[in-house]
Amino acid sequence: MRQERLHVISGNAFAIGDGQGDIEVDPQAPVGLFFFDTRFLSRWVLTVGGERLNALSRDDLTYFETRFVLVPGAASHYVDADVSVIRHRSLDDSFNERLTVLNHAAEPAYLTVRMEIGADFADIAEVGQPRHREVVVTPDAERGLLRLRYARGRFARETVISSTAPAEIDRSGMTFRIRVEPDGQWNTDLHIAMTFQGEAGRDMRADLTTHRHHIRRGMRDDLQAWLDRAPQLVAEHEALPALYRGSLTDLAALRYEPLSSVDRVPVGGLPWAMSLYGRDSLITCLQTLPFVPELTPATLRLLALLQGGQLDDEHDEEPGKILAELRYGELAAFGDRPTALYYGAADTTPLFVILLDEYERWSGDGELVRQLRHPARMALDWIDEYGDLVGDGYLRYQSRNPRTGTVNQTWKDSAGAIVDRRCRAPALPRATCELQGYAYDAKVRGARLAREFWDDPEYADRLERQAAQLRERFNRDFWLPHRGHYALALGPDGEPVDALSSNIGHLLWSGIVDEGRAGAVAEHLLGPDMFSGWGVRTLAAGQRPYNPVGSHVGAIWPSDNSLIAAGLRRYGYDEQAARITAGILEMAHTLGGAVPEVIAGYPRSLTKYPVQLPSAGRPQSWSSGAVLLLLSTMLGLRPCGDNLLVDPRLPKGFGRIELLDIPGRWGHADAYGRDRVTVSRPRLR
Repeated sequence: MRQERLHVISGNAFAIGDGQGDIEVDPQAPVGLFFFDTRFLSRWVLTVGGERLNALSRDDLTYFETRFVLVPGAASHYVDADVSVIRHRSLDDSFNERLTVLNHAAEPAYLTVRMEIGADFADIAEVGQPRHREVVVTPDAERGLLRLRYARGRFARETVISSTAPAEIDRSGMTFRIRVEPDGQWNTDLHIAMTFQGEAGRDMRADLTTHRHHIRRGMRDDLQAWLDRAPQLVAEHEALPALYRGSLTDLAALRYEPLSSVDRVPVGGLPWAMSLYGRDSLITCLQTLPFVPELTPATLRLLALLQGGQLDDEHDEEPGKILAELRYGELAAFGDRPTALYYGAADTTPLFVILLDEYERWSGDGELVRQLRHPARMALDWIDEYGDLVGDGYLRYQSRNPRTGTVNQTWKDSAGAIVDRRCRAPALPRATCELQGYAYDAKVRGARLAREFWDDPEYADRLERQAAQLRERFNRDFWLPHRGHYALALGPDGEPVDALSSNIGHLLWSGIVDEGRAGAVAEHLLGPDMFSGWGVRTLAAGQRPYNPVGSHVGAIWPSDNSLIAAGLRRYGYDEQAARITAGILEMAHTLGGAVPEVIAGYPRSLTKYPVQLPSAGRPQSWSSGAVLLLLSTMLGLRPCGDNLLVDPRLPKGFGRIELLDIPGRWGHADAYGRDRVTVSRPRLR
């Protein structure tokens, strides 16, 4: 059994420890306190009287705050414990832990409380095998500080630990020798500051408790305001409101400020993607427009600011290309990995245009469309100038960096994800099917923006012609008549990669599928080889590469399924969309907690319970966003001019759903759905 891991999150800072609150290096997991991709604490172990502690209970107060109730010794001693300890942990602009030691005996307790402390300053990309770093450790008894610092040239990171109670400080931790009166308690507040330069600071013990309390109260207020701004859900389905609120809360947790001048944007998710990932952020924004539209303008502006402007083979950068990944750790800073600004994704650029158009349809914010005219046109130009690598009109990918570049530059980015039914990988450059759908959709939407906001009808006409030609060409070249579905990809000479995959569901979402073939696509997606009962597999069973625990060759992704369900509804396959919606939501409710990034693709009839994968992250922005998109898809929410259209098709057993105060260009509107009955009522404010 995997050891229980617990976390707190604040922006792109997070701390992961065990069920007792201790932190010890684990080569199999990113355990520790991380901030901007660096581990600032690798050891944080509490003992009382030389004994490790065991948990009686835990209370997760919010995503940034948790509380452990602990006792020293083994489980057999719990009933007779004379001493208990409460660890109240929080994460804001620093890591904070209040220790409370309680004496339940009739006599005073004389105890030695010890916190073992260490920092290896590992880059999150290397936590499995971190390189050795010379860490300078400075105990400062006079000021009550323990300072740990690492520097490599101008790259400097420092951890500073302070306590509100007097402590004996040495190179490996802090010791408190305390007396606790009968039925009394002893407290100290430990504060861990994480800095990038390590300047000498003032005595951080002064007013520490008041300062931390003020910041945490502000974070609680911010979370409540975030929840209050989102539409309110009322549902007869007993699990749905909690799942909805939990997803909103996880999305709140997964926001950070990458630059001081930019509002908060979504990170990818815990633990490996706690930074800006272009694809994840764009899809999360598309999923959440009816609920928390404030994520989108900041994301679009930031990605426009970081848009590629030159040819750079090392970072896969090209003019107009939208960022894939932004990293801050040592490996990125010194070029050991090309991820400081990495552009190795072929889908982010069309998705940028799609999101810009969709945001305007919901918000009516034409001013942002006009402000981002140049980045959007550069993105559209990139599709043809740099994306069409062999001149056949298809969007393809091949890394410019054969040494460390990403091989598969789509959302299925693992090395073995793009293969045919017999597990043979096509040569590069590759044109996956969903990329053509995204390119088609971007051109259609770009034409609307050009005509309505950029005053360029000739450009709009050209984009519409290109989109129509792409759609015709795609339905000719990608369709496999003997199999009744679209190819996963084309190789460089146009040879089809004949695997049956979930990518074909994205084609429905984009609108590139011929009406006459949509039924066959829907039938495949909901057939027994693709649909497990919980969701649509990334790759159909019965093919050689299929593996139910393979992330991109058989497992099930909620984010993937949310787009597939939306695509099915676009083409009128409402019952099929409802089955996917019900499966994913039932899976999320059954597992509880944050919606996982991915689950195994075993048949539901075989396992009876969703099988989680050890590599799956929780929470993840686009997994939490999937719940919101599935809810929107159930209700059939769609902007139409200054009105919100509602066309509900709810899964059986979901009863009545009310979504109140849906924001948009219409002000606020309420939507109600039960079976085929619907009401949409505008609300003026």
